[in-house]
Amino acid sequence: MSMASEFKEFALKGNVMDLAVGVIIGGAFGKIIDSMVGDIIMPIIGKIIGNVDFSNMYVALSGQAAGLSLADAKKAGSVLAYGNFLTISINFLILAFVIFQMVKMMNKMKKAEPPAPAAPTPEDVVLLREIRDALKK
Repeated sequence: MSMASEFKEFALKGNVMDLAVGVIIGGAFGKIIDSMVGDIIMPIIGKIIGNVDFSNMYVALSGQAAGLSLADAKKAGSVLAYGNFLTISINFLILAFVIFQMVKMMNKMKKAEPPAPAAPTPEDVVLLREIRDALKK
């Protein structure tokens, strides 16, 4: 078998195609969650805390002046940008929760399928069993 035909067989298997679709949809879903966290959740949390912008929260490590934006502080030296880390952590928690709910729903759907009824025993097998039982007596 040539390498090209082996690769074609591998690439066209259902699992590989399902994985590719899952990765593409997951990437798009990740962008939706990023937007939800960055544009909706974090501004609300910042407003509740007291008009705090998490994207510009940092600790200056190179003696930068206080009150600089994160971009300006990074230009002036190293910073510990914990606001961005906090935003990404919340993003991860929401994404993990949504994926957990999806897996839980899929598992529930798999369990909901009733088992197939047992096939009736063929007449010849029933007859052979009766003969066996009669011979035992």
